[in-house]
Amino acid sequence: MCGITGFLCTTSPGQARDEVLLPMMRAIAHRGPDSQGQWCDADAGLALGHLRLAIVDLSPAGAQPMTSASGRWVLCFNGEIYNHQILRRELEDTGKAPEWRGTSDTETLLAGIDIWGLRDTLERTIGMFAISLWDRETRTLYLIRDRMGEKPLYYGWQGAGDARALLFGSELKALRAHPSFEGEIARDSLVEVLRHGNVGEDRSVYRGIGKVRPGEMVTIEASTGAMETEFYWNGAEVAAAPKPVRRPDDQVVDDLEALLMDAVGQQMMSDVPLGAFLSGGIDSSAIVGIMQHLSDRPVHTFSIGFQEARYNEAEFARAVAGHLGTHHTDLYVTDQELRDVVPLLPTMYDEPFSDSSQIPTYLVSKLAREHVTVSLSGDGGDELFCGYGRYAHAGKLRTRLKSMPQPLRNLGASAIRAIPAATLTAALQGLIPTPQGKEPIGQRLHRLANYARQPDLETLHRAMVSVWRFPDAAVPGASHPQSMLAEHLPPQGALSDIERMMQLDMLTYMVDDILAKVDRATMAVALESRAPLLDHRVVEFALGLPEDQKLRGNATKWALRQVLYRHVPKDLIERPKMGFEVPIGLWLRDSLKDWAAALLDRTRLNREGYFDADLIDKLWQQHLSGRFNWGPQLWNVLMVQAWLESLDS
Repeated sequence: MCGITGFLCTTSPGQARDEVLLPMMRAIAHRGPDSQGQWCDADAGLALGHLRLAIVDLSPAGAQPMTSASGRWVLCFNGEIYNHQILRRELEDTGKAPEWRGTSDTETLLAGIDIWGLRDTLERTIGMFAISLWDRETRTLYLIRDRMGEKPLYYGWQGAGDARALLFGSELKALRAHPSFEGEIARDSLVEVLRHGNVGEDRSVYRGIGKVRPGEMVTIEASTGAMETEFYWNGAEVAAAPKPVRRPDDQVVDDLEALLMDAVGQQMMSDVPLGAFLSGGIDSSAIVGIMQHLSDRPVHTFSIGFQEARYNEAEFARAVAGHLGTHHTDLYVTDQELRDVVPLLPTMYDEPFSDSSQIPTYLVSKLAREHVTVSLSGDGGDELFCGYGRYAHAGKLRTRLKSMPQPLRNLGASAIRAIPAATLTAALQGLIPTPQGKEPIGQRLHRLANYARQPDLETLHRAMVSVWRFPDAAVPGASHPQSMLAEHLPPQGALSDIERMMQLDMLTYMVDDILAKVDRATMAVALESRAPLLDHRVVEFALGLPEDQKLRGNATKWALRQVLYRHVPKDLIERPKMGFEVPIGLWLRDSLKDWAAALLDRTRLNREGYFDADLIDKLWQQHLSGRFNWGPQLWNVLMVQAWLESLDS
């Protein structure tokens, strides 16, 4: 795992100098503390920088930027090609393989591009990566991202005239260090942060800067600056493809286990200490169970524990670890230790990001890094094998409402919403008490009424994953950005409602929230995280399963559970899904009250001009009164405010 950055300046090639590149590299030095390298082509105006966290081939032979044996290609590569040893043998079988200089996957990748061509090589790879690749012969720059979007890659044109340059890098802070960076905040992106807690798809918080999308290759011609994009793998199309012939249950479980054995085995490739995150849930337990089956020594596993019993999964993780015989380390953290992470978030996440599980994710990453350099995780299981409760909830809701005409649904929803949420809470509190820190019953009923009035599945899904219902009302002069899914997502076709929601989450929530969260948290402590469930072969297998082999009755992730039960007894796993919710609402009324009050100060909001100060202040006062829990909504605003403040520090 590493960090990459660089720029292409076609109007003033002489900019391609180390003194311009080095500040960009220093900005992301945390991603690669072991070594760094740079390569400049002053005639073409190209500069490439690489920060290395050495995982495979720790010798100088694995250093980057790396030039191909032919001399044509120069590569900066962040990630891992898990099947690179297989690819090496295939290259050798062609009789055209170079005399290998080392054992790195970077060298294998370059040799493949030399011999097979770029697209063919990408399609042969199994891995996670962000790539900047320079073709010295045609003076063409390629920016490429792995199929599932595990590794980030930002890019965009900035500056004007002789200062105009294409900037790119693993994190936005690298781009900010270039003298041509403009830094104009995209107000529409702030609307998206309020709604979803992140800036999604191909966008960033800055105007003119975007992200390479999962499975995408961006091509830039240096001579003209012309840019083209294409997918070498398209998750939307794979999810919508016709399913293969149904296989018997036993065969599905056998095939899935064999595939996971291969995926996990490949991802255990490392020349440095390796371990795994273990929550005691289905996904991480399945990965660790297979890891331990494949290992001849105890796998090092890590979990975070909490004092609150309703959140604490550490005891379950320890029970699973005990059964499997792993070398387990857990760390119980206090509320104060969780809160101490808050000031680190704006610079760690580099643009507004407000999934509060980022806090424990950082802490467990920090714990793991004290012992290992690589850690496997169970990320991806919910989106691929039907793990989120909202899938079944949405399916049942649409079934119940199908016979009710839309006007009648709208009328009923409007009637509920006409009663103030506080009034509903006061009337029903005795019958339906609100757990501490949770959404009051009045707010919950308003939310359910909002779900009931949605006319189709896509709008229902959007409502269910939205923190703010109308976030554009809070950002004057802005609107919610148009989703690229409208352009690239195939019709629902034969997909069931549940399968369509899983498809939407795989393309948006998983990439923009889950994977972004894990990448920034692990890279902040120079830890490489790997997710075997996101091996594209596993993804394609899961997408090809019929719905009832993922959701059967009340059993979510059915096929994955059956594999898990071959390694871990069922009674160690079968329990209600817990998850972890940081008690943001309570913190904002207590220990974080002064911090929040300063960031949400009406005068400050008016001066900055990004948010409607009257609306935000109204929510803040209602939250402080205890009659409403606007914690999640205010947290999204606060993460923007804290990020803005960090820009001035």
